[in-house]
Parts: sequence; C-alpha cells; structure tokens
Amino acid sequence: MTDFAARRTMMVDTQVRPSDVTKYTIIDAMLSIPREAYVPSAKREAAYVGEHVALAPGRVVLDPRTLAKLLDALDIQPVEAVLDLGCGLGYSTAVIARMAEAVVAVEEDAALAAEAQATLSEQGVDNAAVISGKLAEGAAKAGPYDVIVLQGAAEQVPEAVLAQLKEGGRIGAIFMEGALGVARIGYKIDGVVTWRQAFNASAPVLPGFATHRAFAL
Repeated sequence: MTDFAARRTMMVDTQVRPSDVTKYTIIDAMLSIPREAYVPSAKREAAYVGEHVALAPGRVVLDPRTLAKLLDALDIQPVEAVLDLGCGLGYSTAVIARMAEAVVAVEEDAALAAEAQATLSEQGVDNAAVISGKLAEGAAKAGPYDVIVLQGAAEQVPEAVLAQLKEGGRIGAIFMEGALGVARIGYKIDGVVTWRQAFNASAPVLPGFATHRAFAL
C-alpha cells in the first residue's frame, strides 16, 4: 500500500519549502489535503511528483511549487472569499478552503465539476462549492471576491472576470508568452487592475483566456 502521507510530507519538504513558501497556512493545507484524492485514479501514483498532472486535454492540476508560490503571493486571509477558476477535480479548491472563509470554484468540464464537488463533499470540505460553467464568465452571482485564482494560464484575462474582483482585491494568474510564462498578481485599485510580476511558471492556457487572433488573408 502506498504511503501517501509520507509522500505528502516529502512534497512539502522538497518542492514547497525550498521555493521560499513559508506561510503556515499554505504548509498546513498542503500537508493536510490528500492530493491523491483529487487526481484521476489512474494517476494517483504520480500525485506528488513535481510537475503538472494532466486531467483532460489542455487541463492540469498545477504542480505543487507553482500553486504554493501563487497562494503565497496572494496572501489569502481567513475572512476572505475566493473564486477558483478551472478547479479541475478540486485540489486547489480544497487547499484554498483551508485558508479562506469560502471558495467558489468554476469548472467548464461538467464531468470534472461533478467529480470535484463529490470529492470535496467526501473529504468534508464544507466551505466550498463547485459551479459548472464557462471559466471566462466566472461566477458573478456569488461575487464580488477578495481573491481570484486561475488554475492554469492566460494570455489575457476577460473583463467579466476582473469585474468580479472587489476593490482592494488580488488576482493571481500565469501569463504565457509563447513557451515561457510568468505568474503575476493583479491588484484592483480605483477600479483598475495593475499587474506585478511574481515568479516564472508555465501552464496550459485555460479555455476563454487565449488572445483572440485576427485572421489575415
């Protein structure tokens, strides 16, 4: 029988802590949440490797380092409401739910969304809800949010998503420029989101977050 608890500790000790992630809430969440429960059953043995775990075409569970550094830069507080876009099977939602007051997760793939909600319920995560819908539309009914997190990359972030961020709120996203990417944190001040570079990272671009390219004849 695989000792997932030992792998979880090793993941934190070798992938998260060495990446300058020291916030107790993140370390605690990543030590507590069984990552193997939130990946496809055929990939459980790979749940703790230091790379993205594929969920569906163009969709992944972000590698532990990238997710931890993103959450570290966002500095989620226990009184905050978070929008988790592209939650996949719910791992990021479960981690964030240990740090925030409430999480609304959006998943475009209906099958992933249903499984995510079922797993979160089984695992006793009672302050998170999964909505099946277009990621680029967010979840305006439950907003606005203190923090928005993208579980994947963007070339551009739709205005509909930025509009759901509270004044003074933060949004975290990986921006891809060709094969290279950089994680940025956006801060909403006077209704305008200003982005600051956080660290290098890469991920597949989420549906609805690619730049619309004009076709020239």
